Amino acid sequence: MNAIVTHTDSWVALGEALLPDAIALRRAIHAEPELGLDLPKTTAKVKAALAGLPLEIREGPSTSGLVAILRGPANGRTVLLRGDMDALPLVEDTGLEFTSLTTGAMHACGHDTHVAMLAGAARALCENRDRLAGTVMFMFQPGEEGFHGARFMIEDGLLEPAPDAAFALHISPNMPSGAFAGRTGPLLASSDKLRIKVIGRGGHASMPHDSLDPIPVACEIVTALQTMITRRVSVFDPAVITIARVEAGTTDNVIPEEARLWGTLRTLSERTRSIAHEGIRAVAQNIAAAHGARAEVDIEHGFPVTVCDGRVVELAERTAKALFGESGWVTMAHPMMGAEDFSYVLQKTPGAMAFLGASPEGGDYRTCCALHSNRMILDEAMLARGIAMHCAMAEAALSEDFVL
Repeated sequence: MNAIVTHTDSWVALGEALLPDAIALRRAIHAEPELGLDLPKTTAKVKAALAGLPLEIREGPSTSGLVAILRGPANGRTVLLRGDMDALPLVEDTGLEFTSLTTGAMHACGHDTHVAMLAGAARALCENRDRLAGTVMFMFQPGEEGFHGARFMIEDGLLEPAPDAAFALHISPNMPSGAFAGRTGPLLASSDKLRIKVIGRGGHASMPHDSLDPIPVACEIVTALQTMITRRVSVFDPAVITIARVEAGTTDNVIPEEARLWGTLRTLSERTRSIAHEGIRAVAQNIAAAHGARAEVDIEHGFPVTVCDGRVVELAERTAKALFGESGWVTMAHPMMGAEDFSYVLQKTPGAMAFLGASPEGGDYRTCCALHSNRMILDEAMLARGIAMHCAMAEAALSEDFVL
């Protein structure tokens, strides 16, 4: 493949120059986290950061997300860059001076940094519009934490016509600081919610023979589900079932009528997903029936598998190394079983997501608080690298030398 020339030195310098603004925006968003699909305060901050730039703004009826479009001087292809905006329902315990002011909400997944990096890249690319051989779409997306924000924005038509390539960054405190990491193929798993209700017959704790106790039936289902996964699903195309919540009864001397199980299923392919769905229903219903009880199984489809296109991953690797040297890129040996709704974009457009290591200064990325921890902190200096990577990826993906 031909070498793709980008202005790497200048993108790195621009990232550093825009770092103070990016940190300020990140901290403002961090202090006022919002949940779900409607993020009015966050969206207002994004619009303020983009004010005065030569961007076309698109908004839809389903979310407070927006797409900002920068049209380069050449009528070439289109590349999409994405940053998610929503927080998690956690009580922050970091002690940061810009800690969350919203009770029960915290940016514990780094989405505040994603917004800041994308807004910085938008400003840098607008200032260097003449370098671009096409169009850049900046996707500021709410509702990533289980609310399917990307799917809603796609259904609202905000990404039409579909871009030719797509790229997203996800910051991580548990990877070497300053390095970008990714892989071809499945990067992140699908994620489905499981709800199982076991229905028996209540009674007195001293007379279980006159009742139909749903609790041991539910316990048997939990262990049988793990066995089902190990015996029906290939270890080379894995699935993970976790029953994370069990609920039954009201006191110690009453056998309840019902027991309830809540959990998740994660897979790396639609084939394994289908096998697991079938197995979950069969195990729960048949074990319950064997004991004379009933089981109602509800499986809520979550995000699909996040699958990265090898051509875009290779471009990201070359770009990261051109920007930051050989240590700027790490190829991941295996996927992660977390889930990501950027997967909806990648179902329609060849693209990739990469992680950016940002372990706190002086900390050990192997042991520091992870994503979704209410004690998670990050090295904000890495935002400069994220801005530079977004810019260089946009320029490279629009180059006629990059073959899709």
